[in-house]
Amino acid sequence: MTNILEKVLFLPIVILLFILSGCSANKDTNEQESIAEKTFKEDWNSLQAYETPEWFADAKLGVFIHWGPYSVPAHGSEWYPRFMYQDSVQWHQTHPEKTRQGGHPTFAHHTEKYGHPSEFGYKDFIPMFKAEKFDAAEWVNLFKEAGAKYVIPVAEHHDGFAMYKSNFTRWNSVDMGPKKDILGEIAKAAKAAGLKFGTSSHFAFNWDYFNKAERFDTGNPEFADLYGPQHERYAPVSEEFIKLWWNRTKDIIDNYEPEVMWFDFYYDRPEFSAYHPKLAAYYYNKGLEWNKEVVLQSKNMGQASFPDGTFTLDIERGKMSKTHKETWQTDTSIGKNSWCYTEGWESKTAGSLIDDLVDIVSKNGTMLLNVGPKADGTIPESQAQVLLDMGKWLKMNGAAIYGSRPWRIFGEGPTEVAVGHHSEKKNKALTGEDFRFTTNNDKLYAIAMDWSDSGKMLVKSLAKNSEHCKWNINGVALMGSNADLKWEHTDEGLQIELPSEKPGDHAFVFEIDFGNEAKEATKNLL
Repeated sequence: MTNILEKVLFLPIVILLFILSGCSANKDTNEQESIAEKTFKEDWNSLQAYETPEWFADAKLGVFIHWGPYSVPAHGSEWYPRFMYQDSVQWHQTHPEKTRQGGHPTFAHHTEKYGHPSEFGYKDFIPMFKAEKFDAAEWVNLFKEAGAKYVIPVAEHHDGFAMYKSNFTRWNSVDMGPKKDILGEIAKAAKAAGLKFGTSSHFAFNWDYFNKAERFDTGNPEFADLYGPQHERYAPVSEEFIKLWWNRTKDIIDNYEPEVMWFDFYYDRPEFSAYHPKLAAYYYNKGLEWNKEVVLQSKNMGQASFPDGTFTLDIERGKMSKTHKETWQTDTSIGKNSWCYTEGWESKTAGSLIDDLVDIVSKNGTMLLNVGPKADGTIPESQAQVLLDMGKWLKMNGAAIYGSRPWRIFGEGPTEVAVGHHSEKKNKALTGEDFRFTTNNDKLYAIAMDWSDSGKMLVKSLAKNSEHCKWNINGVALMGSNADLKWEHTDEGLQIELPSEKPGDHAFVFEIDFGNEAKEATKNLL
């Protein structure tokens, strides 16, 4: 009787366990199917499913870091390694229309200070690159104080020196020079500070970066793994080199899990085309594996290498003329004349960079702003002060920037902005008649790019019952000011009487409240 009773009581438990195990199996199967549905394939149709993550669209400001052995000579620019090998022979070959005694000025400087490049080559700067004062946490704290939300140190520039522990080149910062995993230390510090971490690869151009003439150390096969293999100048990139580029890129992705992968030019050449969908699929799938939303950037919009909708566009030292539907990025430098630290470094002002940031954000972009540390690992005071001044402005006006989205129009005003890669030198200073618009939390922000000496401002796009403003304005406040602002909503526009004291030295943000109509008035129409 007891055995029968035990069997009767035990049977429901068995059935229950069977049901639960079936549910668990179904759950696992469903999860596997869900993951499989998300997995990207190496074709553009599959990769069209990529979307730039919201965190990146919200971030608005990141810090780029150009730092390497080229920081040791601190002369000219980060292209010192290339120009130091351009003697009069090579200069004449590449610039037949010009005559220059002594070749490139960098070649003349190098020969005078260090000796001929056959005796003192670029490789000889590496032992001098000690980074003895480098403190990743100190750097990241500065970047955070500046208001940056992500950090992108250069993993490897055209020079071929890896700023990380590489499994594919002996020329790396752990085995040579600093004897430190620079990339790893910055990644760790960024994570601890709550910033997103990314990195950049410029290695593709290593194929043609150095003049590999026999009269230089670049022509020595012993150093071909730094300077690149011998070949006819600008010959098609070999499959062997492309595989090396792929292995080094994959090495960075696998070991450092960057949330942004930024690539410089040259990997858009046709020889790399088979690797473009391969790279995108691999990186996006790694993001799924890490449970991270990742950003793959390229400088070319609408080209066959990376079709629209499969990547995030980056514009070097330039902007867009209007609002772009997809989030995009400008990369530029605090330095007017260089990305790496040089003795002749010329810093932009915080005011001009804030104006750039506002213009970019109003058009659905973000700014990646570069710093150039000295070879010892210190960030020069002039650069640090620019960052801190920007951070001070962002603490006051961040509601108009972080997490914001474009309005119906990006702005108004008489000053035209140059567009496209390397166009920033053409830009004129924006004025008190130039406004940019953003929206956030049902508020509209009208940002005046300068103060008006007249004591008044008129925002024409907010004219009463106009195309862009069919709603009643309920209130206007000047961020950073406690003044009781006087304003009037008229058929000519929003007329504002400025307080006697400015709330700062840079762009001025007016927060506009539409009351009960706020949701409709500030709707993002992208």
